Amino acid sequence: MAKQLNIFLENKPGRLKAVTELLYQNKINIRALSLQDRQDFGVLKIVVDKPEEAHIALTQKGFACALKDILAILMDDKPGGLHKITSLFVDNKINIQDAYAFVIESKKQAVLCVEVKDPKAIKVIIKKEGYKILEDEQLYEL
Repeated sequence: MAKQLNIFLENKPGRLKAVTELLYQNKINIRALSLQDRQDFGVLKIVVDKPEEAHIALTQKGFACALKDILAILMDDKPGGLHKITSLFVDNKINIQDAYAFVIESKKQAVLCVEVKDPKAIKVIIKKEGYKILEDEQLYEL
């Protein structure tokens, strides 16, 4: 299953740079990124090509971070592509705890990264509906 790192950062200049520098020094590539402001701190959510190595490197440097299971759902990059997937979640009474998306190839494919309470259960439902879920290595190598 694909992994995402949630990193808690003080909301001040240079904290994001400290993370990117550490990952760069460890030859870890960032594949997707989301940064959320929470006044005095922020939550940086990243998908990297070597999540376990990144987690170790960050925690050894004193960063508070967690490694989370996510689903990376391949979807059409066209109007309604995201709506079809969110409808599937609602129809199956599954709450999306966190999500972000990015485009792989404009007007062709995009990826929706979601965090849910029981990713294995929704994985079966999503695959049954014909969607492809990217396995960890497939996501990290995009």
